[in-house]
This record gives sequence, structure tokens and C-alpha cells, in this order.
Amino acid sequence: MALNQIYNIFSNDLAVDLGTANTLIYVRGKGVVTSEPSVVAINRDTKEILAVGQEAKNMLGRTPANIVAVRPMKDGVIADYDTTEKMLRHFILKVHNRRTLVRPRIVICIPSGVTQVEKRAVKDSAIQAGAREVYLIEEPMAAAIGAGLPIQEPSGNMVVDIGGGTTEVAVISLSGIVYANSVRVGGDEMDDCIVNYIKRQYNLLVGTATAEDLKIKLGSAFPLEQEIRTEIKGRDIVTGIPKTIEISDSEVRDALKDAVYKIVEAVRIALEKTPPELSADIVDRGIVLTGGGALLKNLDKRLSHETGLPIIVSDDPLKAVALGSGKVLDELDLLKKVTVE
Repeated sequence: MALNQIYNIFSNDLAVDLGTANTLIYVRGKGVVTSEPSVVAINRDTKEILAVGQEAKNMLGRTPANIVAVRPMKDGVIADYDTTEKMLRHFILKVHNRRTLVRPRIVICIPSGVTQVEKRAVKDSAIQAGAREVYLIEEPMAAAIGAGLPIQEPSGNMVVDIGGGTTEVAVISLSGIVYANSVRVGGDEMDDCIVNYIKRQYNLLVGTATAEDLKIKLGSAFPLEQEIRTEIKGRDIVTGIPKTIEISDSEVRDALKDAVYKIVEAVRIALEKTPPELSADIVDRGIVLTGGGALLKNLDKRLSHETGLPIIVSDDPLKAVALGSGKVLDELDLLKKVTVE
């Protein structure tokens, strides 16, 4: 038996959506098997990894001095090389049930605007974490495939992938990206906007976890049919004492307006730069939203209002990129067409 065949028996090929906020792993033949926050908890003194994923995220803002919870990805690219490698290794071992003889082929998603140095960092960290071969695919391409768009046809498909660190806007035709733009605004910036708004309006300090929770419950890009209110707890800046306030969806919408405006503007610029023939296709087909940010209430209505085009939120926006890269793993012909060097 050839060495390659032996490898194939022991390796389950993987597709990884290595996101700023969450890492999703697709195993060939099984689908998306893990979806966890891209957070690692490290002991500062021993450099030992204490927790990865959801367990580590629960520690954010709650750790003693010698433990630090870090997010190794920033704006869709690797900010901390060593920690990213350890995180990847943890996820690969987890999905392979800690079998030692595993050297999978891995497809990893990257933002469309990354540099050669950033691409090399992603490849190297995956090889160090135990990959046999690494293929890179641009996130908007993976998102379009995952959302079921006919990317191999000679027609325009527009996809807007709103992640934790970046929003990717791309026009795709004939298995290639005709236009792509990556703006560094996403779920994280929305959380920061909410934290700053509450600080300004109420002199109250809240953590990013509270802000994220508020964004999910009340966040919207266009007025809702009826008002929603909720209570939040934080620390009063003046007195230093914890207190509770009530906040409404219109206030959260006001807090998010700058971040939403940047996304709308990125879509508008993409439409201006799209070749006329493909623009006609987009008028018929509309724009597809993927990524966690696509779940922001009424974002589709806001974009439709601003552009006059139909806006479709993909069936499973959070998993679209992982599903798309997984599909590429199953189809070798497509893999050759859509991967980048």
C-alpha cells in the first residue's frame, strides 16, 4: 500500500473557518463538527494553555492576574502566531478524538484583502498544528459557495460576509472574484460602539460580553415593529458602585449607526465598481448576506432601503463560510479553481 493511501485512511480532511470571533471546523463526510469562540486562556507564568474556545471565552474579563484570556485573531488575520497555532492544534486534536497519527489536509478561509505575509502566517500555523497540506480560500468565495450561489456560471453573484473583525463584500462570476473589498468593521466593532455609547450616555462601564448580549437581543439596523427594552448591569464611573439601567432598542440602534453605515457604504461602493453586465444580474438576483453580522435585526431591510435591491439572508449565515469551504474539500476540481496561492 502506498504511503499516500495509508495517510488517507488515517486523515480526515478538514475545512477551517478561522474567524476573529469564532472558529468553525468542517470534517469531510460529517459536516460542521465544532463551532467555538476564537479565545485562548493562558497562564502568564508558565505559558501553559488552560482553556480554549467557549470555556476560555467565559473567562474574558474575569481572570486573576496570572491568567490571561486572549483572542489570537484580529480583523480576520493572525495577531498572535504562537497562540493561533496552539488553538488550531487543540481544535484539530479535538475533532480527531486525540488520535496521534493524523495529518489532515486543511482548507482555511482568509479575508480577501490579506497580504502575502499574512497568508504565509496562516499556512505556517496550520502546518505547525499538524496539517499535511494547506489550501487557502477567500472568505467571500467560501461564503458564496456555502450560501448555494451558482459561482461557476458566467453571471454576477454578490455576497456580503459580516464577520467578527471584517466585512467582506465581493462580486463573483465564473469561479473567480471580479471585485472584492474588505472593511475592518464587524461584530467586534459593534460591541465596542455599544460599550462606548453606554459609557457616554449613562456613565456606566459594561464589558464586551454584556455589549454582545445586548447587540443580539436588541441590536437592529432599521426601526423594529415594536419597542424592546431590557435591563443591563455595569459599574458606575462616578461612584464605582455597580448599578442597573434600562435600555431600549432605539438606543442600541443609535449606538450601532456608525458601524452599520460603514457596511452600507461598502456595499454601495461595490455596486458602483461592478461591471454593468454583472450589475444587471445582481438586480435580478439580489445581494446575499452571510456571517454572524447578517443576524442583526432588519439589516436586510436597511440595505434594501439604501440600494433598492432585493437582500437575501442565507439559510445558516454563521456556518456559510465553513460549509462553503467544506464543499470545496469534497470537490477537487472546484478546489483547484478557487484556492489562492
